[in-house]
Amino acid sequence: MKSDDAPDSSLPMLTSAQASHLRALTAPYLQDGHDHSLHDLAHACRNFREERWPDLVAAHFARLRQASGGGEGAEELLRDAHARLLPVESLAPELADVLRYGRVVADGLVFVYALDGPTSVRILTDKDVERAGLEALGEAGRANLVRVPVEHEEVPMEGGARLHSLYGDSPFVASKALFLSQVVLQVTGESLPHAGALVVVPSRHNLVYHPIADGSVVDAINSLASYALGAYEDGPGALSPRVYWWHRGRLTSLTVIDRDTRTFSLRPPSQLLGLMKGLVRLDRAGRLATRTATDAPDLAELTHTTAESIARLTQNSAGLGDAFDSALALALARCAADPDVAHVATWDAWATALQLGCALFTGAQAQECHLGDGLVRQLPATPAAPPADARAWLDALYLAVVCRQMDRIFRLCQVPLATLRQDDSADEYVLNWIDTLQTYFSERDSMDGVVEKLVATMQTSGHDDVTHAPLEFVNGIDYQPVALFHRIIARDHDTFAKTLAEALAEHGGYWGESAAPRARAALGPLAMACLAYDYGFPVAPKQPYLPACLLNRERIEDIP
Repeated sequence: MKSDDAPDSSLPMLTSAQASHLRALTAPYLQDGHDHSLHDLAHACRNFREERWPDLVAAHFARLRQASGGGEGAEELLRDAHARLLPVESLAPELADVLRYGRVVADGLVFVYALDGPTSVRILTDKDVERAGLEALGEAGRANLVRVPVEHEEVPMEGGARLHSLYGDSPFVASKALFLSQVVLQVTGESLPHAGALVVVPSRHNLVYHPIADGSVVDAINSLASYALGAYEDGPGALSPRVYWWHRGRLTSLTVIDRDTRTFSLRPPSQLLGLMKGLVRLDRAGRLATRTATDAPDLAELTHTTAESIARLTQNSAGLGDAFDSALALALARCAADPDVAHVATWDAWATALQLGCALFTGAQAQECHLGDGLVRQLPATPAAPPADARAWLDALYLAVVCRQMDRIFRLCQVPLATLRQDDSADEYVLNWIDTLQTYFSERDSMDGVVEKLVATMQTSGHDDVTHAPLEFVNGIDYQPVALFHRIIARDHDTFAKTLAEALAEHGGYWGESAAPRARAALGPLAMACLAYDYGFPVAPKQPYLPACLLNRERIEDIP
């Protein structure tokens, strides 16, 4: 490639020869002592033949002269001022000298205020801000920006990720990223997850985001990176080619740009990486309420899958974890048609899930697994080789408590905590909760250690300490058994009943209308309710998500 045909280093949308031509055309307009960015002008010129460029340049600088006025009163400034994002490179030194109020809000982005006039947009200077008042201007700039109309479109991507595109004619559309949570609620009627969103602002007319709610975040980050770079280079009104993480009102760049090699890479901070890892693990296990979890599973197909996964264990025991996941999904899914677990086929599924869960963590002798309707599979003798899967251990223990299997509870509590701590997708509160339960069931004569570890569980479940699980899941699902156990060891009957009602309401609120297996029964609260029932707590027998025939032991039978 000839050097003149190579992309220009400062204006990559043009070749070096074209960029030199453009700089020559603009030179007469730059004799006012100001350094003007040619970025937007270059984007405009690339779409026309070069003989048209002199007219485009003249019109461009005419608009700049018109927009460089001032002297508006405070009332007019507050009426028409908008918060605005600009690319850092657009602020020449001379312009920065009169915009001392502006600030860099993220790599590549500067926050300023702009006046939306009838024919042009003017960046407000320090003198303008002084006339209007910084605090009043901040409130007006935010309110005016949020009112800017946009179009909204959901874009499904390969891999399951869904991107949300906000676009419009206004040059302030991308600036809405400054107040993304308010804008999303206004446009979609839905709140952003506590973890925030991935967002790109490739041009001033376009903003694309992805809520960080499930494992599709991994696909979304790559899709956004590709889209942002392409849209930024296409222009006009180019803003930033970066991917940002919007979290608690702040924008953090995930994109690292090597200026020497003109290459881009994605480097999420450790906090986001941990969250992404946790989301992927939770999503794969079907623990998250997502759009992909809305369809009810086919029971016949799920039964067949479970039976086949058990049968394969005779050749390879490495599939025991998958077999447990499938059996537990089957047990929970059967509660859709049999919410009380009154039928033998549903009980068989629950018993099989327990057998597989305990075998996964403690090993097992050869035994039969019944899946209902006369379907039986042989579970081969399995050595004890507990995996580093903290939440699967909790599922196994909850099942053992529900099915009143004290021997299995004791053996599960002998699984080394050090092994479960190797699960790098689990937050500290999960491991502290496991430690609490192991201590409780192993040392029933002393409660001092139990209380100490329960307190540690509560202290590490706050939003500042949770780095791997979405807070909505923690509050709605994961923490509820902890709160119930607290009332059990305090022997507080009245508060336990209220806490159980709240836990079941949280379960229903989290899962909504989802038909996912885990939406059908609240496994953790059920285990705590069974424990309380056996201690003589007055637990109401008919409550949503609590299979009554498991709670009151009517359906509990011997398990091989």
